[in-house]
Amino acid sequence: MQRETGRWWALVVLALAQLMVVLDATIVNIALPTAQADLAFSDADRQWVVTGYALAFGSLLLLGGRLSDFFGRKRMFLIGLIGFALASALGGAANGLEMLIVARALQGAFGAALAPAALSLLSTTFTEPAERGKAFGIFGAISGAGGGIGLLLGGVLTEYASWRWCLYVNLVIAAIAVAGAMIKLKDEPVAAHGRIDVPGTITAVVGLVGLVYGLGKAETDGWTAGWTLGPIAVGVVALIAFVLIERRVESPLLPLRVVLDRNRGGSYASIAIAGAGMFGIFLFLTYFLTTVLHFTPVKTGLAFLPMLGSVMLTATTAGSILAPKVGPRPLVPAGALVAAGGMLFLTRLDLDSTYASGVLPGLIIIGLGLGLVFAPTQNAATSGVEHRDAGVASAMINTVQQIGGSIGTALLSSFYATAITDYMVGKPPTAQPMALIDGYHTVFWWSAGFFVLAAVVAAFLFRTGPLDVDPDAPPAMAH
Repeated sequence: MQRETGRWWALVVLALAQLMVVLDATIVNIALPTAQADLAFSDADRQWVVTGYALAFGSLLLLGGRLSDFFGRKRMFLIGLIGFALASALGGAANGLEMLIVARALQGAFGAALAPAALSLLSTTFTEPAERGKAFGIFGAISGAGGGIGLLLGGVLTEYASWRWCLYVNLVIAAIAVAGAMIKLKDEPVAAHGRIDVPGTITAVVGLVGLVYGLGKAETDGWTAGWTLGPIAVGVVALIAFVLIERRVESPLLPLRVVLDRNRGGSYASIAIAGAGMFGIFLFLTYFLTTVLHFTPVKTGLAFLPMLGSVMLTATTAGSILAPKVGPRPLVPAGALVAAGGMLFLTRLDLDSTYASGVLPGLIIIGLGLGLVFAPTQNAATSGVEHRDAGVASAMINTVQQIGGSIGTALLSSFYATAITDYMVGKPPTAQPMALIDGYHTVFWWSAGFFVLAAVVAAFLFRTGPLDVDPDAPPAMAH
């Protein structure tokens, strides 16, 4: 009984760390306007506070995952936690834009060590199918809800304390998680390993940085700009080179056996496409709530709470109870289609819409769908994988979500701007409010399309039946 209780305490520690990484992708968004006024930087420079984190996090995840396989997951987990906390302290104390961007990049780098270590520790701690389903249900709920929690916490801290506390809060979370990890987490022995795949690491980092940077520039400069197409082209070429290297090198950064398994490939593809659709919710619905309904930061954060509740409801019930019995194939497509239905509900929003009748039902429906997407995909991403590959398999789920989110942000921002421009052709300036509504509708339709595509891909790629569990799994890795 003590060992069993220890496993669930281990889950609390791992979920806390995951929450810190996920909420940091959105918590700073709410604080940015206040930080911009305080540190006096321009609108053009503002995006780098967000992009600096995304670039470092997205490009270093695979390396972080492999390092946890090589040097021990608990060790990398602690290094990631402590480093993330120190980087957050640096950002909170920033006296200028440069210091803030450096801090955000360091947060991303340590987050890239922390996230794969947390997910792989979860995978090796919970090896019995029913318990594993419950654990991944809770972990998936945290992953799905973290962005919304970040918006709420960011709003509260910005409004009632200071934008700096949006970064300082990580010191509190990390301190609790470090103490819990020292007491409750136990790692399996590190197996003998080859050398770090330097050519693979370089091409992966260059490829992922090129993609994320180019997509970020597409949002601000347009798709035909040199600073958009150049980095994207470099990124694609570097990633092709990465795949060729991984096929030949003795100790690859990403063994292709990890990706080519149908269930893992299905989980990576599903989460990437669903990640693109998710930005239609968090980014543009936040705009709608603040610009059309005139919500304060705190009220905007609170507005997302019902969605977080519904994510947790399906992730911890259907996602955890059904996943071990039926596998991800029926659940993920159903969840993605439900989320698409919620996005379609939001296409009915208008200038005179209210939160209760216009926004709330859509948010609840989307949350119910996302809970069925996140829990089974994260479980599938690490099920049946050899223990020597658990870290890099875990890193891939974060990598594809980051890349999917970057692609989604760039595409949806572009569609939004184009829709507004097209609507205003031949119309007076007084038509601007309706042009914004047309932009939101366009984004929500495209987001629904992303979720439908995720459903089709999941139905096609996932195998029928329960997930494989490693038959040689060691006993639970928790005190």
